[in-house]
Amino acid sequence: MTDGPERALMVYAGPRRGADLAFYLEELRGLCEAAGAEVAGDVVQNLPQPDAHGYLGSGKLTETAQDAAELGATLLVAADSLSSRQERELERQTHLKIVDRTALILDIFAQRAITQEGKLQVELAQLTYLLPRLRRSAGSLSRLGGGIGTRGPGESKLESDRRRLRQRIAELERRLAVVERQRAVSRQERRDTARVALVGYTNAGKSTLLHALTQGGGGGEDRLFATLDPLTRRLLLPNRQEVLLTDTVGFVQDLPTELVAAFRATLEETVFADILLHVVDASHPEWQRQMDAVQATLRAIGAGDLPQIEVFNKIDRLAPSAASGLPGVAVSATARLGIEGLRAAISDRLRERRVLRLFVIPLSRGDILAQVRAHGEVLKEEASETDMRVEALIDRAWAGRIASQLHD
Repeated sequence: MTDGPERALMVYAGPRRGADLAFYLEELRGLCEAAGAEVAGDVVQNLPQPDAHGYLGSGKLTETAQDAAELGATLLVAADSLSSRQERELERQTHLKIVDRTALILDIFAQRAITQEGKLQVELAQLTYLLPRLRRSAGSLSRLGGGIGTRGPGESKLESDRRRLRQRIAELERRLAVVERQRAVSRQERRDTARVALVGYTNAGKSTLLHALTQGGGGGEDRLFATLDPLTRRLLLPNRQEVLLTDTVGFVQDLPTELVAAFRATLEETVFADILLHVVDASHPEWQRQMDAVQATLRAIGAGDLPQIEVFNKIDRLAPSAASGLPGVAVSATARLGIEGLRAAISDRLRERRVLRLFVIPLSRGDILAQVRAHGEVLKEEASETDMRVEALIDRAWAGRIASQLHD
């Protein structure tokens, strides 16, 4: 998109009705504003499914072109992903720049990407989206060459562009594969530390909650997709157990497949977590629909069966009676309300992963005793002349590791 604000006309064609349609259009409006556009209005056509030729029906297309002119719209934003054919017909009928929902989200991600990894992932998603949508323009066929080795039909500009795109996609995939391997090595090195991932609808307050839980400075921004790159910090729980807490990219309805594929390495931080903190904006009137969208995305990336703690954030915006009736852990990350209760809830859930073990540790192995105290909840200690008998609740992985050291 251009630097200045563009006036966008949102269009939707399909079977959604009532509150479901209102929620979908409100999300699209938020995406438009996050991309820097000013929403001039919307056009809705109720159809069993979008028209295969022009997305909107022919009569509605004519009406939309007139609406766009009256509203001074410079951009038409489709609420769904468009085929090349639909995009061409919309452009031909309205004489506007056409952006579908996937391209809109990709544009936002391109603006938000800061780290090298984030930029690589966004570029891969954009090129994957663009490849099947390349068009044959006038004069796209290259001229025939002259001289030895250049005779023949030549290569069309379209084919050349596609070849270059495929080469760049292959290069990006190779570079991101390296990132994926590095993440796998890092996870292996931290395998003995429990991992907790923050997930949720975009702008639910995950980043602010991470800062509140870990007592770090700053917080998240009040905008969609403020976090693209996962941020991991250490969190000390009330029972002195230390865990790794990771913030992840926010979800929306029907997250584009190009993004899911490109951000595979990032999303794996969610898949490999021991517990998910599903952060919900309790002040949003459609928080249940947002929760459903998050659950659908979690199932799509293979994390639907992981243990979850539902965290209802932003309770400072609710009446006390409404906050007390929420079905999960109620917090306000900005006002630091309910944070200790959430830490306790994480501790209780992780306790389910722990086993009760009795370790007989030689007095000469103070290093092993330190490991038990650092990674377990010591319930009882008894000292003798030669050893320490320590009873502790400890993570299964650490219990095995300590047992192997004692038997070396």
